[in-house]
Amino acid sequence: MKAVLRWLGLVLLALVALQLFFVLRIAAMAAIDPESTTFQRSEAWSLLSTTGRVPWRQQWVPYAQISDHLKRAVIASEDDGFVNHEGVDWNAIEKAWERNAKAEALASRAQARAPDRPAREPKIRGGSTITQQLAKNLLLSGERTLLRKGQEFVLTLALETLLGKERILEIYLNNVEWGQGVFGAEAAAQHYFRKSASRLTPAEAARLAVMLPAPKRFEKTPGSAYLAGRTRTILGRMDSAILP
Repeated sequence: MKAVLRWLGLVLLALVALQLFFVLRIAAMAAIDPESTTFQRSEAWSLLSTTGRVPWRQQWVPYAQISDHLKRAVIASEDDGFVNHEGVDWNAIEKAWERNAKAEALASRAQARAPDRPAREPKIRGGSTITQQLAKNLLLSGERTLLRKGQEFVLTLALETLLGKERILEIYLNNVEWGQGVFGAEAAAQHYFRKSASRLTPAEAARLAVMLPAPKRFEKTPGSAYLAGRTRTILGRMDSAILP
């Protein structure tokens, strides 16, 4: 029994030490720009192992040097309640659950009507906020488990508490993926439009924002009808997006 208690104590101590490590790293980001994220390092390793090289485009730019059009477009597309929630948008999560349940039900009915056809996986939508996406990409792996989701929640609260909205958005926009080996607003603006992130037009900003859920796919299909239509939708929402 003592051995079991000792083992449990060591596990608990390790978990506390891990949380402290994460919190200290996040606190340091209030003044120090992160050089890379866990997601970026994972992508770099994947590129190196498959192609033998790491094409990497990224240049950090301060918050003030990123077009307000892009900030508004990303908020309108990814997290329209960004400035109001405390890291987690429970309404968005509830809506995502409802949409996913409907998609799964439709897929099941379609399979029942045509059992000989290959089953199509329903499109699963998430309800993650910008802060949650940043927490995941900065410090966590890409696996989808309840334990990782719980850790993401803890890191989300730490980001909101220690950094504030403007710094969170600045770090997010400088590190988010916008194509294979393309990270951050400045690299994306140069890669797709041959201009700096500060000079993006509303339409260009909306197009970049729409790419975020699947940047590598949209990079290969720039003429996508969905991309064009969704860009028009985000353009119409940008004026109502509130900046931190």
